[in-house]
Amino acid sequence: MKKRDLYLTQLVQFKNKPLIKVVTGIRRCGKSTLLSLFEEHLRNSGVRDDHIIRMNFEAFEFDKITTYVHLYNYIKNRMTIPNQKYYIILDEVQQVESWEKAINSFLVDSTVDIYITGSNAYLLSSELSTLLSGRYVEIKMLPLSFKEYLDFTDFEKGNNLEKIFKDYLEFGGLPTVVELKDHPDTIAPFLSGIYNTVIMKDVVQRNHVRDAALLESVLKFIAANIGSIVSTKKISDYLTSSGRKTTSDTIDNYLKMLENAFIIYRANRYDLKGKLFLKTLEKYYMVDIGLRNQLTGLRNTDYGHVLENIIYLELLRRGYTVAIGKIGTLEVDFVATKPNVKIYYQVSASILDEETRKRELRPLQSITDHYPKIILTMDNTLYSDFEGITIINILEFLLNDE
Repeated sequence: MKKRDLYLTQLVQFKNKPLIKVVTGIRRCGKSTLLSLFEEHLRNSGVRDDHIIRMNFEAFEFDKITTYVHLYNYIKNRMTIPNQKYYIILDEVQQVESWEKAINSFLVDSTVDIYITGSNAYLLSSELSTLLSGRYVEIKMLPLSFKEYLDFTDFEKGNNLEKIFKDYLEFGGLPTVVELKDHPDTIAPFLSGIYNTVIMKDVVQRNHVRDAALLESVLKFIAANIGSIVSTKKISDYLTSSGRKTTSDTIDNYLKMLENAFIIYRANRYDLKGKLFLKTLEKYYMVDIGLRNQLTGLRNTDYGHVLENIIYLELLRRGYTVAIGKIGTLEVDFVATKPNVKIYYQVSASILDEETRKRELRPLQSITDHYPKIILTMDNTLYSDFEGITIINILEFLLNDE
């Protein structure tokens, strides 16, 4: 198993803390492997096998455990020695009806440490949040970063980094894709299968969507317009003009469903002068560029927006809250914030052209505070600073932790 240290470290840090560890993320992004890595960590630290209770609800072995009563009884029967700590590890637990009642009971009654995964945000719905209020921590898992992708491909210095990055931009970062790289013709069917599973199981069935074709049209619109400002009205008008009559409310509901299944991510706009979030005209990004390319094809791809998508996900991985910055009529691609940290980013494929460089610099130059301002570009240039604005090569940024 390849390491996912970014996430494993978080699980280990929360080990034996009185919190449920909830790992969320799109299907096949590596959640089950992460739990296996954690299981290995437990054994290496002296935990006996019979004190680790691992259940994967996508496996036939647990097909008959469909309610919280079944779940409670199964786990209780495995905990044979009183007053000893048991580690409960549950994969895709949302398959079990009212599972949170069993989990809540174990938190109250037993000496347990609980780890669960799920492929949609309903796992942390308001009902669960109320029941387990303040007693869980969410670890948000994404497909492979470019740095992880290199680890998975056994990259060595001297290999063609740009060629591997081109593959990453084409095929995306789902871990299985790396295993299929020796047989590229198998990647498209794999991504198509993931897409269909996520759409059918995590969106259509769960939400009882009546018009799956319309939902797919919405997702294809978002995939084709990553990094562009969109509105529900704009999507609705486009689909209506294409012969798919719909309403803004329907589009809004479908976008929320896709967000909840971790397929798309919304970046809100933030007015840097008024210091408030704007309620309209967001941008959306896809969880994985490979899935995005599967939906739209590689023709007419806006290279700059694809790079923007990659950077957006990387900032999320690094723990930032990410918004789009508005300053007058100008726009800053990303305002990345953490407690006591703020960084402004512009993303551009190249700024070698003088007009392009001026266009990318202008929004950052308009900001009057003294937080770091950075342009990320694919250029390899000797100049790393323009009037206090730092220029960083995108590959260098992706491969170097802060």
